[in-house]
Amino acid sequence: MKRSLVGAVAVAAAFGLSACSGGGAAPVTGGGAVAAGANVPATTPAPSTTSSSPPSTPSPTPTTSSSTKTTTPKPKPKPKADPPPAPAGVPCANAAAAVGTAACVDLSAHQAWLLQGGKVIYGPVPMLPGRKGYPTPVGTFHVLSKEKMHYSKQFDNAPMPNSVFFYPGDAFHTGSLKVYSHGCIHLSAAASAKFFSTLHLGDVVQVVP
Repeated sequence: MKRSLVGAVAVAAAFGLSACSGGGAAPVTGGGAVAAGANVPATTPAPSTTSSSPPSTPSPTPTTSSSTKTTTPKPKPKPKADPPPAPAGVPCANAAAAVGTAACVDLSAHQAWLLQGGKVIYGPVPMLPGRKGYPTPVGTFHVLSKEKMHYSKQFDNAPMPNSVFFYPGDAFHTGSLKVYSHGCIHLSAAASAKFFSTLHLGDVVQVVP
């Protein structure tokens, strides 16, 4: 009788425990029951091993071959040709090198020439330059103006036929070949007419001492 009572009490106790466990007996893990409300450690899922893409093989850096820079040498400037020498006996290299017509005057020799293309086309002819105190200018000039009959206002309106001015106030013109001028170049009437008809505005006139 006692044994039957003890068995009934054990059954009732077991039933009461199962009712308070939250709706059913807790599953047995690891050989023991887990009480209701106990903290169960969360199972951390194993990290998923995502296969990383294989490292990209770096493309080889293109080697820029240093191209040999060829520099074309600059052409050497052509040396300027020397002006042709003046004809024999003519001391005016600039007048000889002139493209058009030109005149040459040698003050010390009292001679004058007309040239074209470096060649003498007239002369030498006698001439007389300026007197002391009124020297004829020396250098290379150009014909400034021409006047068939010019009168010198500076010297009492003295006539100056066939005037070819190459310097302000100084010209080739008809004049005495025995009396020195006041800076102009005296020529005979025939020579002054030839100078007047041959020379043009801008033509080279070279006077050497």
